[in-house]
Amino acid sequence: MATSMRAKMKITSVTRHSDTFETLTFAAIGRSTSYPEDGSDEDNTYAKFSPSAELKISIANPALIGKFNPGETFYVDFTSADAHIKALESPLLDGGSDAN
Repeated sequence: MATSMRAKMKITSVTRHSDTFETLTFAAIGRSTSYPEDGSDEDNTYAKFSPSAELKISIANPALIGKFNPGETFYVDFTSADAHIKALESPLLDGGSDAN
């Protein structure tokens, strides 16, 4: 089974370099208070298991420039690319036969 992870992150800054290029900086959702025992605060649940993270993404896609704002939150999903590539290379998945 491939390893995967979901993080919840907030945009902390948007730096526009030009009309065609900007950089988004994200930080992991931080602990706001104590963690409720009933799990009712999703932000605290994410902060508990990913207490610190930073991510920067440079965007050059004209359709996305200006679409992101500081304070917005997003889920960031990580799925193993190696496992995906191996699955695509499998001869059984692409209609090939298993030569014995």
